[in-house]
Amino acid sequence: QVQLAESGGGSVQAGGSVRLSCAASGNTYNMYCMAWWRQRPGKEREGIASIYIAGGRSTYYADSVKGRFTISQDNAKNTLDLQMNSLKPEDTAMYYCAAVSAGSNGYCYPMEAQGITSWGKGTLVTVSS
Repeated sequence: QVQLAESGGGSVQAGGSVRLSCAASGNTYNMYCMAWWRQRPGKEREGIASIYIAGGRSTYYADSVKGRFTISQDNAKNTLDLQMNSLKPEDTAMYYCAAVSAGSNGYCYPMEAQGITSWGKGTLVTVSS
């Protein structure tokens, strides 16, 4: 069992930047992928960035955020970050930290909601124009 806690959400003007953080605790040793998801108003939750915990630590991004968002993970601190730059009003959403552990049906890429084994409670990011 993994517990995830997001922080760093808030209000920002279009074109600005926000850095989100996620602290992982509990049974993290079987965790092989961590990801950021978001849910925009009126839309389904979508995976926007993921990273393999071991090996080459490959990263993946949804087209909507590629080139603007950067995911990173620190094994020593058990934290996951998301640097969000050049924010747009359509980036307004609840952002969720997620983890996939061994034995699940989940893949690091492509991301599938049913494969996520642990979810954070979310942090709201509001981008105004």
